[in-house]
Amino acid sequence: MPSAEIDGITIGYEDKGTGPALVLVHGHPFDRTMWRHQIDRFSAGHRVVAPDLRGYGATTVVPGTTPLSVFAEDLAALLDRLGIEEFVLGGLSMGGQIAMECYRLFPGRIRGLVLADTFPSAETEEGRAGRYALAERLLREGMRGYADEVLDRMVAPYNTHAAPHVHRMMCATDPAGAAAALRGRAERPDYRGVLARVSVPALVVVGRDDAYTPVSDAEAMHATLPHSTLVVVEGAAHMPNLERPEEFDAALAAFLDSL
Repeated sequence: MPSAEIDGITIGYEDKGTGPALVLVHGHPFDRTMWRHQIDRFSAGHRVVAPDLRGYGATTVVPGTTPLSVFAEDLAALLDRLGIEEFVLGGLSMGGQIAMECYRLFPGRIRGLVLADTFPSAETEEGRAGRYALAERLLREGMRGYADEVLDRMVAPYNTHAAPHVHRMMCATDPAGAAAALRGRAERPDYRGVLARVSVPALVVVGRDDAYTPVSDAEAMHATLPHSTLVVVEGAAHMPNLERPEEFDAALAAFLDSL
């Protein structure tokens, strides 16, 4: 796996295929391997780049707080290093919020936006307190107890084929990296105004049984985005790209073909 030294950290990433660039941003607390099906499928006609975010996978852990803007700046610097100016940008969950932040910071580089199982609003007071508390818990206890608790919400219980990979990713994540991201997400801005100004085509995807970001959240984003398509993936929860890769990939392929 290649890596790049950028701004004092080492960023690990996948870079496969040739053609128009497709950049995929993983969620929390995962790594770039959550996109393994999409990397294999779409690298036949695209240059697919999937980085490990700061604090996750093979990328340097920086304790403290990692705002979404820092994740976005890391991504822009990596793409500069790779010589990629324009790209379709997709993200799931926290990765979707990072994609929104990228559009806020450098909209001219983004040809299309894929927002999967995510939501744009700022954190509530209760949610902010919960994220800070979870950050402290992960630092105290490690990742396994949390991973055991939330696995059935990340992946629907009937999708047993996807559960082991998701559980491994969660358990392998460094608690300090996860905690830094949780603190950063607790302080994120409201992106609904950003979505209303998106001038490129967008694809909104959500699993029918997603309890974290329900279909109603996806419908609200679809209504806010000026040029968007909404796809609800049946038989999936929070990670339809792993739970139902064929259906997810069909939606993504149709979107890419439309650009």
